[in-house]
Amino acid sequence: MKILVVGSGGREHALAWKIAQSPLAEKVFCAPGNGGTRLVAENVGIEDTDIAGLAGFAESEKIGLTVVGPETPLVMGIADEFDKRGLPVFGPTRKAAEIEGSKVFAKQFMERHKIPTGRFKIADTFEQAKAAIDSGELGIPLVIKADGLAAGKGAVVCYTAKRAEETAREMLVQKKFGAAGRRIVIEEFLRGREVSFIVISDGARVQPLVSAMDHKAAYDGDRGPNTGGMGAVSPSPFMTEALFTEIMNTIVYPTVTRLLEEGRRFKGVLYAGLMITGQGPRVLEFNGRFGDPETQAQLLRMESDMVELLMAAVEENVLRTEVRWTQNPSGCVVLASGGYPIRYEKGKTISGLDQVAEIPGVSVFHAGTKFDGGAYVTTGGRVLAVCASEATLAETMNKVYDAAGRIYFEAVHYRRDIGAVKEERP
Repeated sequence: MKILVVGSGGREHALAWKIAQSPLAEKVFCAPGNGGTRLVAENVGIEDTDIAGLAGFAESEKIGLTVVGPETPLVMGIADEFDKRGLPVFGPTRKAAEIEGSKVFAKQFMERHKIPTGRFKIADTFEQAKAAIDSGELGIPLVIKADGLAAGKGAVVCYTAKRAEETAREMLVQKKFGAAGRRIVIEEFLRGREVSFIVISDGARVQPLVSAMDHKAAYDGDRGPNTGGMGAVSPSPFMTEALFTEIMNTIVYPTVTRLLEEGRRFKGVLYAGLMITGQGPRVLEFNGRFGDPETQAQLLRMESDMVELLMAAVEENVLRTEVRWTQNPSGCVVLASGGYPIRYEKGKTISGLDQVAEIPGVSVFHAGTKFDGGAYVTTGGRVLAVCASEATLAETMNKVYDAAGRIYFEAVHYRRDIGAVKEERP
C-alpha cells in the first residue's frame, strides 16, 4: 500500500524510515517532510495543518494508511476528516486528542477518574491565579502550564511565588501563548524521576512500546528552559517490571477505558509523561502522538513490522500482531540551533553528514533541515537527532557523541550528558 506520514520533524523522519522498511509499504510520502525525509520518502508540499489538502491528496493517491506525527493536526481533527472520507488514518479523533490539546481537560479527567497526578488549580484570570499562588496550598516550587498547545514550551517551573505570578501574568494578561494560554493550570512541583511511557491503543486494548527517557531541559545537568526534547535513551534506566505493571494498571488501562466510556475512543499513540515519586507514578502530562525524540530511540530497537502494528490499531485489534524489540539499548542526541529554545537563526549550512553516514550503526534523523542547492541547511530549533544502538548504553552514547562531534553548523549546541543517570530532577 501507499503510506502518507504527516509532519516535518525528526519523529516523522524516523517514522518514515521505519515504515519504508516494511514489505507492506509500496511507496511512502511525507507531507511536508524535511531535508532528511526525502532520503526515504517522497516529500509533498502540503502543510500538516492543511487538513482538506492532505485528505484530498490521500484520496487522489489512494493512500492505504496515513500516519499523523504532530499534535496540532490531531487536535484540529484530521482523523475525523479522514474517517468521514473512509481513509484509514492512525491517530486519535479531535475529542480523544483533547487529552493533549487541553491541560485543563486532562487534569479534570484524571481527577474525575482517580488517575494519579499532582494536585492542581485552574485559573481563567490573573486574579484567580494570584489567589491560588498566594494561598500556598500547592507549595513552592510551582509548575504553571498553558491550557492549549504551545510547542512543548507552555510549562514553566517557578521556584518562587514572585516568578509564579510573573508567569501567570505573561500567559493570562500579556497573552504570551495567545489562545493557548487563555486558561492555565497551576500545579504542585513533583520530585522524582521522569519516565516517558508510550503505548499504541486501538481504543480498547493497548500494545506498550519499550520504555524511554526524554531529556527536556536545554542544558547539561537538566538546567535551562524546557525544550521539545534534547535527547533520549531507551530503555529508561528507572523502569522495572513492578513499575511497568503499576503504570499499566493505575494509569494506562484506566485512561483508555474511561476515554472510551466518555465517547472519546482513543486510537493512536497514548504518551504518558510520568514522574516516579516516592508515592508512586504520577502523570505530568498526556500526549496523543509519538514522542520526539523518544520515537527515534525506540524505533532503532524495533525488530518487527511497524506497518503491521499501525494497521492493527486502525482496524481495532492491536494485539493481533507480535511486536519484537532488540535487547540492546539505544540513544539519541539532538543537535540544536544556537539560542534554542528562545531565539535562534535559520539558514546555517550543515557539514559532516556524509562523513557520519559512513559510521556503521549510526542513524541521523533530520528535524529542522531542508536540502537547498546541493547542501543541507537549518530551518528550525531542533535540527538533527544523532542515534545509535549498541550492546551497552556506554558504547551506544560513545558512538552517538563521536558522530555528533563530526557534524557542524554555526552555533550548533547539544547536551553532553544524555544517558547519564540522574537521581532526581533538581
